[in-house]
Amino acid sequence: MHRSTTTTGGYVLSADSSTRSRLGRRLIQLYAGLALYGASSALLVRAGLGLEPWNVLHQGLAKLTGLSMGVVLTIVGAAVLLLWIPLRQRPGLGTVSNVLVIGFAMDATLSVLPGAHALALRVPLLLAGVVLNGAATGLYIAADFGPGPRDGLMTGLHRRTGRSIRLIRTGVELTVVATGFALGGTVGIGTVLYALSIGPLAQVFLRVFTVPAAQDRSTVVATGQPKGAILPR
Repeated sequence: MHRSTTTTGGYVLSADSSTRSRLGRRLIQLYAGLALYGASSALLVRAGLGLEPWNVLHQGLAKLTGLSMGVVLTIVGAAVLLLWIPLRQRPGLGTVSNVLVIGFAMDATLSVLPGAHALALRVPLLLAGVVLNGAATGLYIAADFGPGPRDGLMTGLHRRTGRSIRLIRTGVELTVVATGFALGGTVGIGTVLYALSIGPLAQVFLRVFTVPAAQDRSTVVATGQPKGAILPR
C-alpha cells in the first residue's frame, strides 16, 4: 500500500502523522478550554459582581441544596443533555467532556482561590474572568468535538420550533437568570458585562485557536498555513 509523504525541513511527514498531530492539538484545546472555562467562572464567583446567566442558576441551586457549584453545574448539564433525546441532538466527545470537566475545574479553583472583599480586587477578578472565559470558549469550540449541552439545547430547540437562535437563547437565559436570582444567585454588573462582551471575545479567540485543516486529509500533508479558516457556528 502506497502512503503519500511530504518533506519539510529535513523531516518526512506522512498523512497519518499530520492527522495525529491535528487530533492531538484538538484534544489539548478541548480539555484546556474546558478547564479554563471552569477556572474563569470561579473568578467571577469570587469577584461577586455578577455571574454568567447559567451560573446564576447554578449558584442559586447550590445555596438551595447545599451542594457545591461545580456539582450542581454537572448535574444540571447532565439533565440538559437528557433533553437532547426528544430533540434528536447527537452529543460528541466535547459535549460529554463539558458536563464532566467544567464543574470539576470550577470547584478545584474555588477551593484554592480566596474570596475578595475589596473592590480593587473584585474588579480585576471580574475582568480577568470575562476575558479568560472568552478565551476558553474559543479554545473548546474551535476544537470541534461537539457543542456543550446548553448550546445544543438551544440549537435543538431552534430546529424543532423554527424560532431564531437569538430569540431562543434570550428566552432561555432570561429564564435561568430569573430563576437563579430568585434562589439567591448573584446578578450584577458582571452579568451585564458578560452578556455584552462574551460574543465578541469568543469570536476573536475562535479565529486565534481554529485548527488549520490539511489540503488533502487522505494523502497529502499541507506544507503551509491556510489563508483562512471557517469558524464553527
